[in-house]
Amino acid sequence: MMNNSTPHNPGMLDHPHQGNGLWQYVQSLDPETIARLSQPSPEVIQMMEGNITGMLGSLPPEHFDVTITTNREQLGRLLASAMMSGYFLNRVEQRMKFDYCLTATEEEARA
Repeated sequence: MMNNSTPHNPGMLDHPHQGNGLWQYVQSLDPETIARLSQPSPEVIQMMEGNITGMLGSLPPEHFDVTITTNREQLGRLLASAMMSGYFLNRVEQRMKFDYCLTATEEEARA
């Protein structure tokens, strides 16, 4: 649902991409839509957990007390990689749902 009233987060008004069409669209969304879009599905969460576990090592925590030591730069890279993977998986999931809806609509039109 689009809402052309005042943005929901006034602090975001000074964002450098304020004239960007995508930014304007995000600003027009109602809080319920933003909350729904911000919540990854259980499938995405499970894939992200597997991805991060793979990056950190896969020793089972019930048998090992694993401690990881790193520096700020490497931690930043790990977090950036995890974030990019999450965004990618979320986009793929959205695409899958879109393809499913499109296929269903085409099948209905043929019937």
